[in-house]
Amino acid sequence: MDATRILAIRHGETAWNVDTRLQGHLDIPLNEVGLQQAAHLAQTLVQRDAIDAVYASDLSRAHTTASAIAQAVGQSVTAHPGLRERHFGAFQGRTFAEIEAELPGEAWHWRKRTPEWVPPDGGESLIVLRERILNTVDELAARHPGQQIVMVAHGGVMDILYRAATRLDLQAPRTWQLTNTAVNRLLWTPQGLSLVGWGDTSHLDALGKDEATA
Repeated sequence: MDATRILAIRHGETAWNVDTRLQGHLDIPLNEVGLQQAAHLAQTLVQRDAIDAVYASDLSRAHTTASAIAQAVGQSVTAHPGLRERHFGAFQGRTFAEIEAELPGEAWHWRKRTPEWVPPDGGESLIVLRERILNTVDELAARHPGQQIVMVAHGGVMDILYRAATRLDLQAPRTWQLTNTAVNRLLWTPQGLSLVGWGDTSHLDALGKDEATA
């Protein structure tokens, strides 16, 4: 089977990104900066990439970002709940500081990336998240051998994809960026993912600001 090329992209900025407030499965829209990021991303991709399909998480911050791309390249967006962010349970809606103050015992597991730890009140463990994400990527990429597709999702999803493509375990310290609307290039075959390029934010230069910490 021919390989499938994947452009894996985190959604544009939201107000909760700025506040360091965990969104998880909560449906938070893009802010004005996020809408601008998505527009610049779409303009760049239409000039340099042939795109055969556009997939996105069904949460609006990802779907809106994907819609800008799809409109520019003459495609439609196919939403898939398997591309959603990790469900953070009771952490959702809280800032990093609030989590440390209000749930210190649980926060320890979160900081240490305990693979089997489940956030209270319906969260997902990292092990369950990895299985969900990789199964979804296998399902979608297998539809497009020899083609290039876009997958717009979330920071936690991008983290799992990087680890899978580089064979890093779930607890390895993160040394890579998960920037809003960064373009991450992967190659998929039935044997798994490989990394082609990571963290391309050249389309953000036109915004005149550094989004590396967004």
